[in-house]
Amino acid sequence: MCTAAIVIRDDDPILESDFMKEIDKQIQILNSRGGDGEWSVTAILSPFLSTGEGSLDESVSSRLGAFHNAIASMIEMECGLTAKPIIELDHEGQGRVVITTGKLVVMDRVLQDVRRFGFPSLSKMKDEADKILSVALEIIGKYPEVAGMQ
Repeated sequence: MCTAAIVIRDDDPILESDFMKEIDKQIQILNSRGGDGEWSVTAILSPFLSTGEGSLDESVSSRLGAFHNAIASMIEMECGLTAKPIIELDHEGQGRVVITTGKLVVMDRVLQDVRRFGFPSLSKMKDEADKILSVALEIIGKYPEVAGMQ
């Protein structure tokens, strides 16, 4: 995958946001399974910044999963309900991602051309996550009894 020539500064205030800390945690968890040691936050977030072309490989799938796992964790932090992403992809990078809480689907998105998954900047990534989180919390607020069903 082509990565943007964007340098992430260690002192960038966006790195202190709850979402960026959660992405860092999600990738560290994946990394701990691979045994490469702890990565720096800038090394973790750099692959999320992309300029388009790339191939569908395990690293893209991992970033896609980490992004949605982080959103699910943010939902749990906000409302105390367990949230779980379910991602289904075919070999061409087409598929769907849903996030559920209880019996309630709080996010449903068709995925196309996943090999291009990435963001032009950390702030765009955070904005996208915040938008998804806001809609999910609104849906939970409308249907709390369904969200709480196990």
